[in-house]
Amino acid sequence: MNDNDNIKKEPQMAITPEVAHGVYSNISLITHSNTEFIIDFARMLPGLIRPEVASRIILTPENCKRLLFALQDNINIYESHFGPIRVDMPVKQTISPFGNDKGEA
Repeated sequence: MNDNDNIKKEPQMAITPEVAHGVYSNISLITHSNTEFIIDFARMLPGLIRPEVASRIILTPENCKRLLFALQDNINIYESHFGPIRVDMPVKQTISPFGNDKGEA
């Protein structure tokens, strides 16, 4: 057995050219129920009356927490190379389009 066989390998992902171009987002909305988190990525552009949702991601609570950890790791790496990321405006912790303040769908 080769020593490299014991190393965990990252899954290889396929990506289509359309998806590889990405989707621009400058605002997001996060809601949740007891079984899923929904993250809407939107863009607010000049001339638009309200933000337009460009993409929606639905995650289990466990995978949402994994995403949180992965984002934090990547932000730490980014800031160690490029310095702190400034956030000029306060971030509201919970926003819900469903009219309640608990962020529940």
